[in-house]
Amino acid sequence: MTTPTTALARRPEYERPLEPLDDLPAEIPLRLHQRLWQQGWLRKALVLAVLALLWEIAARWQNNDLLLPSFLQTAAAFFDGLVSGELFDRAGRSLLVLTKGYLIGIVAAFVLTTLAVSTQLGRDLLSTLTAMFNPLPAIALLPLALLWFGLGEGSLIFVLVHSVLWALAVNTYSGFLGVSETLRMGGRNYGLSGLRYVLQILVPAALPSILAGLRIGWAFAWRTLIAAELVFGASSGQGGLGWYIFQNRNELYTDRVFAGLVAVILIGLIVENLVFNVLERFTVRRWGMQRQA
Repeated sequence: MTTPTTALARRPEYERPLEPLDDLPAEIPLRLHQRLWQQGWLRKALVLAVLALLWEIAARWQNNDLLLPSFLQTAAAFFDGLVSGELFDRAGRSLLVLTKGYLIGIVAAFVLTTLAVSTQLGRDLLSTLTAMFNPLPAIALLPLALLWFGLGEGSLIFVLVHSVLWALAVNTYSGFLGVSETLRMGGRNYGLSGLRYVLQILVPAALPSILAGLRIGWAFAWRTLIAAELVFGASSGQGGLGWYIFQNRNELYTDRVFAGLVAVILIGLIVENLVFNVLERFTVRRWGMQRQA
């Protein structure tokens, strides 16, 4: 039997000196083009400039102003419409009608989704109505709108409410269903129920889905309004942007037609960037509920 060996000698401790941080190289600053490329507005402006250039090239290659006016001709017609005030007047009429229909659709969607999360009958009602009317194009309701409300603002508001209501209701209700049970139980423990429970627990937790529904509802409503105005948007000769496009198409002012389309696009871009993006930045992104793209 072997005798145990003696314990190994303990290795002495030592300190390893660290190199001073002052000798490390400083962070290399970004070059000018790299800093500019990080600006989102500049990248979007570059995309628009490329599209305008392609438009100008295609128009010059087509060489037919009646079919495709150039970008410069359209810009001149757009500028003339702004100076004369006609585009402002037409856009104001369209946006006024759109705001009325949009707000009514939001209220109706909120009422339906509140009933759906509160009662079984409300859930059955919402699921049945959305399955029936959500796939139905708003433009298909134009004949009924003419019969029920006549030629004018009432018919436009009717189709706008249809465009906003179902898209917003579906997204809002999906957001409510995605709220965690922890938050639901917390709300019940505080004695919240009914409308207070919806406003204080469900709405803040489902805000990303609600904002997505508002954005989709706005897009549906805006394009539905322009399409409806192309058909019956004039009341006593006073119509919005859709009627402006239709009139100039009949008079073969193609550059004004494109100017009207540009106005429609610009309004969409302004609402998207100055309303919905700002609203998201100050709510769901600040609260950490949505990651920055």
